[in-house]
Amino acid sequence: MVQKADTVGARIRYWRMRRGGMSQAVLAGLAGVSQPYVSQIESGRKTIDRRSTLVSFAAALQVTVADLLGQGTEPGDPAREGAAECVPAIWSALIEIEDGERRPSTRTADQLTADLARSDQLRNLCNYPAMARMLPDLLLESAAVSSTVLAQAAYQAATCLRHLGYRHLALNAARVAVSAAEEAEHPAWIGAARFAYVQSLPIESASLAARAAGRSLVELQNDAADERVRQMLGQLHLSAALTSTVDGRVDVARDHLAEATREAASLGDPADGGGFNGCGFGPTNVDLWKMSIAAEQGEMGRVIELSRTVRPQLLAATNRQMSYWLDLGRAFADTGRRDAEALGAFVQAERAAPVPFALNPLARDAVVTLAHRARRRAVSDDLRLLAGRMGIRLAA
Repeated sequence: MVQKADTVGARIRYWRMRRGGMSQAVLAGLAGVSQPYVSQIESGRKTIDRRSTLVSFAAALQVTVADLLGQGTEPGDPAREGAAECVPAIWSALIEIEDGERRPSTRTADQLTADLARSDQLRNLCNYPAMARMLPDLLLESAAVSSTVLAQAAYQAATCLRHLGYRHLALNAARVAVSAAEEAEHPAWIGAARFAYVQSLPIESASLAARAAGRSLVELQNDAADERVRQMLGQLHLSAALTSTVDGRVDVARDHLAEATREAASLGDPADGGGFNGCGFGPTNVDLWKMSIAAEQGEMGRVIELSRTVRPQLLAATNRQMSYWLDLGRAFADTGRRDAEALGAFVQAERAAPVPFALNPLARDAVVTLAHRARRRAVSDDLRLLAGRMGIRLAA
């Protein structure tokens, strides 16, 4: 029915068998879930909706969450493969910059400004393969000009690499961004770079990520008169709220979310839909993060309820629009009774940001689950077409 070799459930089964043929019951005990749940995950009848559950499975199997998600490791997707060709050059550029080497600039200031703007436009459009092709030269040219410009380019590199699944390299880029922003003594870019650092940490490091966000919040308070800094403080509160939720510290998450909500109400949504560095901080973005946090808590009914008052089209970043539709689709699918609405939401998510949707392993698993549930009836043409665009092959 469905070729499942690249699903999270199939990888869990692969690693379970690699661990001496560990039984589903033993894995369930180690991960703190039930054996029937493991069976449903491995067969593709159910998806993993919570990051904390992925962490538990990875720890039980002695692998990384990235191993279970197949991030940055699996061939077959044209978008990822096209970007992968550029990754060694991006890595080399980051190493050169970290080692303190600086090449002479070959571009005028206007040319570099235009290139940064083009890369940022591609980021907002989630065209990460095209971004990846620009980044090696853009990083080296930015390093030759100024620390502030380098902070911007390295931030873009961290975002691009993280979404392509190269989280370890995204962390390198984020560290370059933090160092450059601190050298420039630019509080807003320090906030943005530290947000990129928190976002780039692996899911297993949720506790560390929450603490890192908390430290940044304290250190940037003296510069909070700057609206750009306030936007980044809000983003750091949101990141701390989600990572604290993954870490099981619900009370801490609630406090951070309350602070982000208060700050957003004061600032309002950015008039251009982006705000400083395109972060989009404001009430709409806060509501989108609330949906993600509710999903992490397993409150799918709450996700659907929140969705009714959110207008993601107010934000310029298409990945935020995709996040809305993906969370909503997964919430519909979780009910087991609203698969048609789930499919409609997934189609909207793909329309908003085709590349990151196709690369998102949780989106792929959700589509596989819909196909499994449909097999007793018939897989609809719309579901078959969506699966095909994602590289998921369904049997005729």
